[in-house]
Amino acid sequence: MMKNERMADVFEFPTDDNSISIYIHIPFCERKCSYCAFVSFCLSKIDREKYIQALLEEIESFSTVKSVKTIYLGGGTPSLLTKEEIFSIFRKLREKFDIDENAEITIEVNPNSVDEEKLRAYKEVGVNRISVGVQSLSNKTLKSIGRLHTKEEVTEKLKLIKKYFDNISADLIIGLSGEKSVTKYAKELIKLNVKHISSYMLEVHENTKLYFEVRDKKYCPLDEIGVTKSYDKLVKFLKKHGFVQYEVSNFALKGYESKHNLNYWSYGEYVGFGMSSHSFLQGKRIANSITLQGYYKHERKEEKISKSMEMEERILLGLRCYLGVDIAVLKSLGYDIKKNENYQKFLNADIIYEDNDKFYLRPEYYKFSDYYILNLLP
Repeated sequence: MMKNERMADVFEFPTDDNSISIYIHIPFCERKCSYCAFVSFCLSKIDREKYIQALLEEIESFSTVKSVKTIYLGGGTPSLLTKEEIFSIFRKLREKFDIDENAEITIEVNPNSVDEEKLRAYKEVGVNRISVGVQSLSNKTLKSIGRLHTKEEVTEKLKLIKKYFDNISADLIIGLSGEKSVTKYAKELIKLNVKHISSYMLEVHENTKLYFEVRDKKYCPLDEIGVTKSYDKLVKFLKKHGFVQYEVSNFALKGYESKHNLNYWSYGEYVGFGMSSHSFLQGKRIANSITLQGYYKHERKEEKISKSMEMEERILLGLRCYLGVDIAVLKSLGYDIKKNENYQKFLNADIIYEDNDKFYLRPEYYKFSDYYILNLLP
């Protein structure tokens, strides 16, 4: 790639100050996976009904003149929602918001809890993107981390999903015990019509089941060198098959990038509904309570974003993906990045490059992005 050549064939994300994204958190789970640190748990039918009612009331309480460009149902396991619960959520969303005709609407599903009836319901309410929690295609590995599906079920459900949806994403985890490569899984997923792959490094979060298993030497994740090799091999394979690495952990065929995530990374506004969800509106971050009791009491924390915080966040977000960082915006926030001696050093080394008054980190350095970001902060 030439020094000042913009990465070709990438989705140019449109910025629109008059639109927002919506995230809805569904904390239901059949069983918590060993590595999971998200706010999720098993709930009784009565508790589920209470949560859905509180969620609908929260949506009802919000008003905005802005249109909605993306909606994302995450969890937890949103595919545990019944057909009736899905209808009630989207009925309320359409009552309250002006949802763009071409809005990207995503729901996360697990292979063991999605079926044809639910897929039809998703289609009916306007869902047009499915994100499947695959994680691995080894039955031994899946069992060891507490997943409830099998490789065979992944294959069966992806074929079923293909009947209703074209925009399909799948998650894979790099670094699980005994898995020196996930490239063979990516190859199988591509054959099953997956157009987007999110591949995350295994993180051992404190107080998870996996944390105690690793501490007690009952589980041995792949070491750092092995993780790096697996990641590099995956990046090379996906690039060869037409997938653009548009963020550290995300790869897509052109046009299948997650518009919802791109809105986060481009510093767009968003609203979060449900416990533990976050909103970013009018220069404020709002965090809902991480406990059910607190959520039902409408407890939340608010934080005003200062210029220095925004400056750091724009660098952090822009260099982790292909959106880059606007030099003029940083200057308006009080930071002339060109005066940072590391900026010129990285530019001369062709680690970053400039194009149309923005600067970008080359994708081959994404895995070291934390280092470069740290050295480019004021």
